[in-house]
Amino acid sequence: MAGRQGYDVVVDVDAEGDLGHTDLNDDLEFHNSTFDQNASGARAKIQPDQSASFFSAPGRQTGSSKRFLWTLSFYQQFFDVDTDQILLRCRAALFPKQNFLDVMEGNPDLYGPFWIATTVVVILFLTGTISSYLAHSGKDHFAYDFKLLSGAAGLIYGYTLFIPLGLWAVLKWFGSESANVLECWALYGYANLIWIPVALVSWSQLTALNYAFVAVGFGVSAVFLFRNLFPVVSATDAKTSRILLVVVIALHAGLAIAIKILFFAHGSPAA
Repeated sequence: MAGRQGYDVVVDVDAEGDLGHTDLNDDLEFHNSTFDQNASGARAKIQPDQSASFFSAPGRQTGSSKRFLWTLSFYQQFFDVDTDQILLRCRAALFPKQNFLDVMEGNPDLYGPFWIATTVVVILFLTGTISSYLAHSGKDHFAYDFKLLSGAAGLIYGYTLFIPLGLWAVLKWFGSESANVLECWALYGYANLIWIPVALVSWSQLTALNYAFVAVGFGVSAVFLFRNLFPVVSATDAKTSRILLVVVIALHAGLAIAIKILFFAHGSPAA
């Protein structure tokens, strides 16, 4: 072998032909693996995402990346719905057979409330103008009054924005952990849906008929709000919850009366 490769190989073989001590069984020991325990322990130490703000609804996935007020992604999360979801929520608002918070499935949106409020504003202006035109027809030249448009916008947008925000602030003040400002905005926004058909049929000169239409709109939307806000408001003490529910219904009645008087009454103050 030395002549072939230039190496000298020496193999020491004992008398019994043993190549050395090769029995590893004496030193080989097996132990139970602790990988599962380590992995479970590591998972137990994972902390929840602390980046969620008061805008984040229960169940909404905020992700690990932070969203700032001046970025588009911050507002995009509030419009993350498709057409089927919007139609389902509109149907649930008109026919409140189940809790609306369950229908939203932890993903309240502002897309539906914004466009519903905008549609109500436009229709109130158009039908209020038609009602005023019919009241003045044949008397003198009729001039459009765009104060009706600004009045409708101030009434609907202001009510839908500030009343839910105030309700959420009061609930937080009394220690309610289930209140969420996005859900409050969504509830009030979808509650406005009934005012679209009401406004479409309330332009007639029959005052009693207009009152009946507005009463139907108030009844449907008030039942919707009461049914969905009751579990949230009940998180406070009994006296406070009763007062809050009475205030909610009273403010909603004020909205209905304002719609009737400002847009569907002869000699409307807004006109």
